Amino acid sequence: MATLANRVYDNGLTVLDTEANRVDICSSEPSTYTAATSTNTLGNTTSISISAPTDGDTSGRKVTLTAISGASVTGTGTATHYAITDTSNTRLLVTGSLSSSQAVTSGNTFSLTAVDVEIPDPA
Repeated sequence: MATLANRVYDNGLTVLDTEANRVDICSSEPSTYTAATSTNTLGNTTSISISAPTDGDTSGRKVTLTAISGASVTGTGTATHYAITDTSNTRLLVTGSLSSSQAVTSGNTFSLTAVDVEIPDPA
């Protein structure tokens, strides 16, 4: 069975801890930085905090995006996904589905529960 040392996981996840600086809620899952921050975005915040890597819930390693509240909604539509980006280097780092879709209206605010980004141990 293959194994990876925590250092291998941590170096990959540390990018999120050190470079990610924006979270968007999106109308569909973005596949590019532009889609996440322009085309599909319905709201965003740059007030984010991502933990250093720790043990995963079931295996591997994870980082956690702290819960967000009071973030600005900038478009009207149904938010189905989130995107974590690095605006300094215009990189899309992570996307995922929201636990449930939500209708949002421009000018309002949104909240997200904490999100874990986990890399499981190899099978």
